Amino acid sequence: MFNSFKLNESYEKTDVLISFCKLKNHITAEVTLSMKNLFGLTPVSLYDSEAETERAIAHRGPLHKLTEYPHLELLGIKPEQRQYGDSGYSVPNIIADIVKARPIHLAIVDGITAVSGGEILITDTNERPEVQLTAPGVMIAGCNPVSTDAIATACMGYDDPRAERGSWPFEECDNHILLVEQAGLGPADLDKIEARGMSIKKAFLPY
Repeated sequence: MFNSFKLNESYEKTDVLISFCKLKNHITAEVTLSMKNLFGLTPVSLYDSEAETERAIAHRGPLHKLTEYPHLELLGIKPEQRQYGDSGYSVPNIIADIVKARPIHLAIVDGITAVSGGEILITDTNERPEVQLTAPGVMIAGCNPVSTDAIATACMGYDDPRAERGSWPFEECDNHILLVEQAGLGPADLDKIEARGMSIKKAFLPY
């Protein structure tokens, strides 16, 4: 969807990029791991319609539903892609574009304590009660983010990290792990990944 992104120059010039994230579900992308974590690299002053500060956790609505922001300039977007209002298409494909533009050298997924059912635990209201604390008790790390996220996805109970849209758990969205694999950045096939330490079966905790 994007040919390029305008990011802080430190992301361009750094020798090594480490993505350190939590083992979580996501309301749009289904799983949010080391690659989805890079969504936060995009400056909210450029990729958010109402950003008053550079808060990394801002929503970035224009990257979710492009058709709702027809007059907002989004640096690097392919003009023909502005027609897509389906966040289940735009979010996974933008994740893939960011990872291609700014590759991850080390992916670390913290599953010691996390949340399931969504990405944000709201404790002071009853909003999104499906989001719950969980404690898988695992740390997953690798030098290839595609493979690392595939292993993490399997540990969450999703046995096919390469599932296409329409298949569980990606019923309503494109699978960004599969998209990045198809771009040639690494394998997501569990049979082709060399994993060390605890087995997926032992680390398994259904989300």
